[in-house]
Amino acid sequence: MMADLTKETFTEHIMQMPVLDTHTHLVGDRLCAADFWEIAHYFWLFREMQAAGYPANAAELPEEERIAAFLGAYKATRNTLMNIAFTHICKDLYGIEIRDRASVLELDAAVKRSAQQSGWAQHVADRMQARGFVVNIPEHAAFQGMRESAILLPRIDGKLGEWTRTITEASDPVETLAHVRETLVSLLDTYQAMGCRGIMTTLPRLALSANQPITLVPGCSRDEVMLQLLHEIGAEAAQRGMLVQLFLGVERSWCGTAVPANDPERILKLTALFERYACPFELVVASEINNLDIVQAAWNFPNVHVGGHWWFNFRSSTYRDSMQYRLEALPAMKSSLIVSDARCIEWSYGKILVIKRLASEFLWQQIEAGWIPQETALQIGEDWLYRSAAKRYGLEA
Repeated sequence: MMADLTKETFTEHIMQMPVLDTHTHLVGDRLCAADFWEIAHYFWLFREMQAAGYPANAAELPEEERIAAFLGAYKATRNTLMNIAFTHICKDLYGIEIRDRASVLELDAAVKRSAQQSGWAQHVADRMQARGFVVNIPEHAAFQGMRESAILLPRIDGKLGEWTRTITEASDPVETLAHVRETLVSLLDTYQAMGCRGIMTTLPRLALSANQPITLVPGCSRDEVMLQLLHEIGAEAAQRGMLVQLFLGVERSWCGTAVPANDPERILKLTALFERYACPFELVVASEINNLDIVQAAWNFPNVHVGGHWWFNFRSSTYRDSMQYRLEALPAMKSSLIVSDARCIEWSYGKILVIKRLASEFLWQQIEAGWIPQETALQIGEDWLYRSAAKRYGLEA
């Protein structure tokens, strides 16, 4: 029996737990930010600062103008979660608090120095207790200067879109599908031979459901073809025991900017895939309403797992709600919390710090309310942050 922990010591336990970052854009030969601006112009922080008046062409401004514009936008966005994560990156990793022009220049010099240190990426990973990072491009997986290379889950959405167009435009869709199936089989065999545990793809909004019968004829729709391909992917992945990681909820067809789409039928339309194919599915969503839907899917189908929060879903409020859904319905080993979407390892640190803090606060509230004992809360934290993903990706038995 462990001794009772205080809130402070419980928080420290959570902060020191190992983590697995299940989705990054890290590139093996340039893991670290080259300068301060590469951290400051991270897409999501940049978008928030633009809302506060930061110019879209900030990188083209003379240095003095850019610093002045940055300081104004930074101070105006101090309430946002991305700003909070960014502030922790600066304070924790470099010991510098952004206050004025001098502090920005000091940070820029510090980041440039760290970029030249061969062990900096591993140092940052150790600071956040990171045991693994997932990338989706084979050429990015060899992590230079780190003890372990990345976990590779190749993304196939580009190929899926190309296959869909080819079949849709074909005079004989059935014959073309047969050729595409051969390509898919070869591709999955290649990935499996490389040691990949699965594949990843985004999906657009679908008008049809996966349980509807499909007959491919000339003039068939995009959705009919794509659903047929999803059945092919499910069947081949199940045959090989490979994971299919689905990223859902970002739409690009309404305008030139990616937007979140709260489609209440998005997960429902895919459930026939979960029921028919025994491969593991991991669902990562960017739309708030689907946080409950993926929990319901994982509750109904043993082979469905819920992943971290993607894009527009990376907010304290959505994390708190989805942790409540998951706590009540799912064994903790069915759920992973961490998706950093980081483009440099410093941002993986900033986002993971925020997620750990949110998990710690949520679990402590459950302890105080008498719903779970401390031992259970710590086990949940370990599963959510590391063990669930580690088991799916083959790092633990």
